[in-house]
Amino acid sequence: MKTCRRFNTVRARYEREIRFTLAHSDRHRGKPSAKLSAKRAVSTKQQMARALSHHVERCPECG
Repeated sequence: MKTCRRFNTVRARYEREIRFTLAHSDRHRGKPSAKLSAKRAVSTKQQMARALSHHVERCPECG
C-alpha cells in the first residue's frame, strides 16, 4: 500500500509516543506509574489505528 508523507508522519508520531510510554513502564516496573504507562500505550495504539484509518478514508493519495 502506497502512503503519503502525512500518513508516515502521523504514524511515526504515535509510534514514538508508544515507545516512550513502554520504556517508562519498563523502567518503573512494579510501580503504579508503570501500570498507567502500559495502559496508556495500549490506548495510544488504539488512537493510532483510528487516526490512520480515518486518514486513509479521506486522503486521495493513500485511499
